[in-house]
Amino acid sequence: MSEYLSILIFILIGTGIVLFTFLLSRLIRPHNPYHAKNLNYECAEEPVGNSWFQFNNRFYIFALIFVIFDVEVIFLFPWAVAFGQLGLFALVEMVIFILILFFGIFYAWKKGALKWV
Repeated sequence: MSEYLSILIFILIGTGIVLFTFLLSRLIRPHNPYHAKNLNYECAEEPVGNSWFQFNNRFYIFALIFVIFDVEVIFLFPWAVAFGQLGLFALVEMVIFILILFFGIFYAWKKGALKWV
């Protein structure tokens, strides 16, 4: 039971430190709101129009696909470095991995997620 008690104490102390720093920062910060401070800031340009508008989901999906495939390609580097010691099994595994990646990019392409309209 003492292991659980030490974990509970650790969680309570960690939460207390976070709450204390939030409270301390709220107490010592300068509080001087004015109109220019509350405006949206966009690359040193004055905002034009309403800031609430819908983005096309294609931008999000395109970025997400890029991140997914970028991270997956990073897995190729350690495999390539250790390829001499891994043997035929690792080659077959990597061919399967690359085929899955190609299937994913082909699927995204067929669904039209890669069209930049």
